[in-house]
Amino acid sequence: MDTSLDSFDRKILALVQHDCHVNAEVIAERVGLSASAVQRRLRRMRSEKIITAEVAIVDNHAVGRPMTFIAGLEIRENYESLPRIRRWAETRPEVQQIYYVTGNVDLMMIITAENVKEYDMITERLMAENPQITRINTNVVLDSIKIGLYVPVE
Repeated sequence: MDTSLDSFDRKILALVQHDCHVNAEVIAERVGLSASAVQRRLRRMRSEKIITAEVAIVDNHAVGRPMTFIAGLEIRENYESLPRIRRWAETRPEVQQIYYVTGNVDLMMIITAENVKEYDMITERLMAENPQITRINTNVVLDSIKIGLYVPVE
Protein backbone atom coordinates (compact mmCIF):
# COMPACT_ATOMS: atom_id res chain seq x y z
CA MET A 1 0.00 0.00 0.00
CA ASP A 2 1.55 3.26 -1.14
CA THR A 3 0.35 5.96 1.21
CA SER A 4 2.68 8.71 0.05
CA LEU A 5 0.80 11.97 -0.17
CA ASP A 6 1.77 14.89 -2.34
CA SER A 7 0.71 18.50 -1.82
CA PHE A 8 -2.44 18.02 -3.93
CA ASP A 9 -3.52 15.03 -1.83
CA ARG A 10 -2.94 17.00 1.36
CA LYS A 11 -4.99 19.95 0.11
CA ILE A 12 -7.80 17.60 -0.91
CA LEU A 13 -7.71 15.93 2.51
CA ALA A 14 -7.87 19.28 4.29
CA LEU A 15 -10.97 20.23 2.28
CA VAL A 16 -12.87 16.94 2.65
CA GLN A 17 -12.18 16.82 6.38
CA HIS A 18 -14.19 20.02 6.74
CA ASP A 19 -16.97 18.90 4.38
CA CYS A 20 -16.97 15.42 2.86
CA HIS A 21 -19.84 16.39 0.55
CA VAL A 22 -17.93 19.08 -1.31
CA ASN A 23 -17.94 18.02 -4.95
CA ALA A 24 -14.91 17.27 -7.07
CA GLU A 25 -15.40 20.38 -9.22
CA VAL A 26 -15.17 22.68 -6.20
CA ILE A 27 -12.14 20.83 -4.85
CA ALA A 28 -10.49 20.91 -8.27
CA GLU A 29 -10.93 24.67 -8.49
CA ARG A 30 -9.44 25.20 -5.03
CA VAL A 31 -6.42 22.91 -5.45
CA GLY A 32 -5.62 23.47 -9.13
CA LEU A 33 -6.45 20.06 -10.60
CA SER A 34 -9.14 18.73 -12.91
CA ALA A 35 -12.29 17.25 -11.37
CA SER A 36 -11.40 13.81 -12.76
CA ALA A 37 -7.93 13.98 -11.17
CA VAL A 38 -9.53 14.87 -7.83
CA GLN A 39 -11.96 11.94 -8.15
CA ARG A 40 -9.08 9.53 -8.90
CA ARG A 41 -7.11 10.78 -5.93
CA LEU A 42 -10.12 10.50 -3.61
CA ARG A 43 -10.83 6.97 -4.86
CA ARG A 44 -7.19 5.99 -4.22
CA MET A 45 -7.13 7.52 -0.74
CA ARG A 46 -10.35 5.67 0.14
CA SER A 47 -9.07 2.34 -1.19
CA GLU A 48 -5.75 2.77 0.65
CA LYS A 49 -7.67 3.62 3.86
CA ILE A 50 -6.09 7.05 4.14
CA ILE A 51 -9.70 8.23 4.26
CA THR A 52 -11.19 5.72 6.69
CA ALA A 53 -14.78 7.02 6.93
CA GLU A 54 -17.07 9.82 5.86
CA VAL A 55 -19.70 10.47 8.52
CA ALA A 56 -22.29 12.95 9.71
CA ILE A 57 -21.51 14.48 13.10
CA VAL A 58 -24.66 14.45 15.21
CA ASP A 59 -25.35 16.79 18.13
CA ASN A 60 -25.69 14.61 21.27
CA HIS A 61 -28.22 16.99 22.82
CA ALA A 62 -30.47 16.96 19.75
CA VAL A 63 -30.86 13.18 19.94
CA GLY A 64 -31.33 12.90 23.70
CA ARG A 65 -27.83 11.77 24.70
CA PRO A 66 -26.51 14.95 26.31
CA MET A 67 -23.99 13.38 28.68
CA THR A 68 -20.43 12.39 27.85
CA PHE A 69 -18.23 10.37 30.17
CA ILE A 70 -14.51 9.74 30.00
CA ALA A 71 -13.85 6.37 31.59
CA GLY A 72 -10.36 5.26 32.55
CA LEU A 73 -10.18 1.47 32.78
CA GLU A 74 -7.62 -0.44 34.76
CA ILE A 75 -7.29 -3.97 33.46
CA ARG A 76 -5.22 -7.02 34.29
CA GLU A 77 -3.73 -9.31 31.67
CA ASN A 78 -3.68 -6.46 29.13
CA TYR A 79 -2.69 -8.43 26.05
CA GLU A 80 -5.32 -11.09 26.66
CA SER A 81 -8.00 -8.59 27.69
CA LEU A 82 -7.66 -6.03 24.90
CA PRO A 83 -9.15 -8.13 22.06
CA ARG A 84 -12.10 -9.12 24.25
CA ILE A 85 -12.81 -5.53 25.31
CA ARG A 86 -12.42 -4.38 21.69
CA ARG A 87 -15.01 -6.94 20.52
CA TRP A 88 -17.36 -5.89 23.34
CA ALA A 89 -17.05 -2.20 22.47
CA GLU A 90 -17.58 -2.76 18.73
CA THR A 91 -21.14 -3.85 19.50
CA ARG A 92 -21.86 -0.85 21.74
CA PRO A 93 -22.61 2.36 19.79
CA GLU A 94 -22.59 4.41 23.00
CA VAL A 95 -18.84 3.72 23.24
CA GLN A 96 -17.56 6.35 20.83
CA GLN A 97 -13.80 6.03 21.19
CA ILE A 98 -11.25 3.86 22.99
CA TYR A 99 -7.57 4.57 23.46
CA TYR A 100 -4.90 2.21 24.83
CA VAL A 101 -2.78 4.59 26.92
CA THR A 102 0.14 4.93 29.28
CA GLY A 103 -0.27 6.26 32.81
CA ASN A 104 -2.55 5.38 35.71
CA VAL A 105 -5.10 3.57 33.55
CA ASP A 106 -4.82 1.17 30.62
CA LEU A 107 -7.72 2.27 28.43
CA MET A 108 -9.65 5.51 28.03
CA MET A 109 -13.21 5.29 26.72
CA ILE A 110 -15.43 8.10 25.54
CA ILE A 111 -19.02 7.10 26.26
CA THR A 112 -22.23 8.98 25.57
CA ALA A 113 -25.42 8.42 27.56
CA GLU A 114 -28.84 9.86 28.22
CA ASN A 115 -28.10 10.22 31.94
CA VAL A 116 -25.94 8.91 34.79
CA LYS A 117 -28.22 5.94 35.36
CA GLU A 118 -27.73 4.76 31.78
CA TYR A 119 -23.96 5.23 32.09
CA ASP A 120 -23.99 3.13 35.28
CA MET A 121 -25.85 0.37 33.40
CA ILE A 122 -23.30 0.50 30.57
CA THR A 123 -20.33 0.21 32.92
CA GLU A 124 -22.05 -2.49 34.96
CA ARG A 125 -22.45 -4.58 31.77
CA LEU A 126 -18.90 -3.75 30.72
CA MET A 127 -17.46 -5.04 33.98
CA ALA A 128 -19.77 -8.09 34.12
CA GLU A 129 -18.80 -9.16 30.60
CA ASN A 130 -15.11 -8.31 31.00
CA PRO A 131 -13.97 -9.53 34.42
CA GLN A 132 -10.37 -8.47 33.71
CA ILE A 133 -11.41 -4.87 34.38
CA THR A 134 -10.40 -4.12 37.94
CA ARG A 135 -11.50 -0.49 38.17
CA ILE A 136 -13.19 2.27 36.18
CA ASN A 137 -12.33 5.90 36.96
CA THR A 138 -15.01 8.18 35.51
CA ASN A 139 -14.90 11.83 34.56
CA VAL A 140 -18.16 13.53 33.65
CA VAL A 141 -17.83 16.09 30.87
CA LEU A 142 -19.32 19.39 32.07
CA ASP A 143 -18.82 21.29 28.82
CA SER A 144 -17.35 20.39 25.45
CA ILE A 145 -14.75 23.02 24.65
CA LYS A 146 -13.73 21.45 21.34
CA ILE A 147 -14.84 18.28 19.58
CA GLY A 148 -13.24 17.13 16.39
CA LEU A 149 -11.36 14.51 14.48
CA TYR A 150 -9.61 16.84 12.02
CA VAL A 151 -6.03 15.71 11.37
CA PRO A 152 -3.63 18.45 10.23
CA VAL A 153 -2.28 17.36 6.85
CA GLU A 154 -0.12 20.28 5.69
